[in-house]
Amino acid sequence: MLWLLLALATAVFTASADAFSKHYLRPFGSPNMALARVLGPTLFLFPFLFFWPWPPLPEKFWLSLAILYPLETIAMLCYMEAIRVSPLSVTVPYLAFTPAFIIITGYLILGEKLSLQGICGILLIVSGSYCLHLSEVKHGLWAPFKATFKERGSWLMLLVALIYSVTSVLLKVGLRHSERFFFAFFYYTFLGLFMAPILVIFFRANPIKVARGCPKGFLAVALSQSAAVVCHVWALSLAPTAYMIAIKRLSVLFGVIVGGLFFKERAFGARLVGASLMVAGVFLIALAR
Repeated sequence: MLWLLLALATAVFTASADAFSKHYLRPFGSPNMALARVLGPTLFLFPFLFFWPWPPLPEKFWLSLAILYPLETIAMLCYMEAIRVSPLSVTVPYLAFTPAFIIITGYLILGEKLSLQGICGILLIVSGSYCLHLSEVKHGLWAPFKATFKERGSWLMLLVALIYSVTSVLLKVGLRHSERFFFAFFYYTFLGLFMAPILVIFFRANPIKVARGCPKGFLAVALSQSAAVVCHVWALSLAPTAYMIAIKRLSVLFGVIVGGLFFKERAFGARLVGASLMVAGVFLIALAR
């Protein structure tokens, strides 16, 4: 049962990092929000690399990182911009589309069979996304779907989910040619070291400005994200990946609850129902794999 507690902790810490990023760091812009999000794990995990055994690292390991890091940078910028400009309750639930995209790409690219359970899971996720904008149904039956692409944060997070469906496959490549805990320490340490110069040079992020301007917020985001990463890796070492990720996606539900209770976002009831349907869809897909 330890893996279950760790997976739940991952969901809680991920939702907390989202809430802290939006509450404290929104005035500093999405590049600074992204910087705080990636530097936390870098600072926390870097010391482990000094005493953790390094396995042989073949060419495929480095190739996977060369593709992953640019994709992660794009995804993080879109993620932070989404939660900065739009309510949490209509942004974070779209992360539930990641397993749905994985099933679809697996069918289209690899010819993997679609199970009835997996198809039902996808339908639940789509139905849940409809409920997120249910208030728009007065403008027509398809209006809730159209509202997804009118709400900047919604379509940005949908793009994040699509990118994550690709990175999740590439992460498996890196893991297969490494060791699980070493990969986590190495990957998240150097993700921050890779992303930080890009955010500073090309997007004018300023970590000193954020740390001085809102030290409490910077620390809260950094600690939450670091804790999420550690719990994520620990849980993955104890349980099947599909089950762990399904529990982790409860962060979608927690995000909606935080948005309704603390940020007073409107249409809380409909969005809670929508997020619940999406999480149920994720669980169905996880059980079908």
